[in-house]
Amino acid sequence: MEASDDVGRCKSRVGNIMKKLRNSKLEIKAFKVRVADKEILKGLNLEIKPGEVHALMGPNGSGKSSLAFALAGHPNYRVTGGKIFLGKTDLTGLKPEEKAKAGLFLAFQYPVGLGGVSLFNFLKTAVRSQGEKAGASDLLLKLKSLSAKVGLKEDFLGRDLNFDFSGGEKKRAEVLQALVLKPKFAIFDEIDSGLDVDALRLIARQISFLAQEGTGVLVITHYQRILTHLVPNFVHVLVEGRLIKSGGPELAKQLEKSGYKNL
Repeated sequence: MEASDDVGRCKSRVGNIMKKLRNSKLEIKAFKVRVADKEILKGLNLEIKPGEVHALMGPNGSGKSSLAFALAGHPNYRVTGGKIFLGKTDLTGLKPEEKAKAGLFLAFQYPVGLGGVSLFNFLKTAVRSQGEKAGASDLLLKLKSLSAKVGLKEDFLGRDLNFDFSGGEKKRAEVLQALVLKPKFAIFDEIDSGLDVDALRLIARQISFLAQEGTGVLVITHYQRILTHLVPNFVHVLVEGRLIKSGGPELAKQLEKSGYKNL
């Protein structure tokens, strides 16, 4: 009887977890965005569930990075219609820091430097803002371990954030931030640019790990190469501010061969 009760309680806990995960999906509904006087996104709809990997592809100027910035709350990207929901929480009008606390993370295509602030202190401030109470020494040990996973040497933790980092090192530092913060949803804007073959494989593996742990992932990319290591659940094509096609991993392979003109 006791064993049966334990099984029942276990099933109940699993059911509650699954219900919570289903209710925490990211929903982008009829999303419209303007930059200055130009409409960039024209009623975009997208849904990402926890643990899913979505790839967003499209020609230059189609609005891919604009979507990333608008979701994160960049003031130059004005939302003129639609909503963003994380579960039941409306993120649409929130400030960038409020969206981050809600669980939304953006890895920049061109990470900026922050002079006078070490990578370690930057990450320490970020995790403390989430309520992390681990001591500095314990946090340092954790960061050293995670740095190794993204291919950054320990001394980078003591260097000013993104100062004198190569392009690939900046991208590694962006993924390190995601591993530390464990967001509910992470957007990686052209994370594959500037990475050599070995680094690409390493970074893709860590993003896959995030997804396996329950983080919903949106990868914005021009190329299929990262998707050979980071297999997406869905691939979407954005052209002139509209999603014109969605499919599985095979769609990315098709685009690599024939481009966007034949869609």
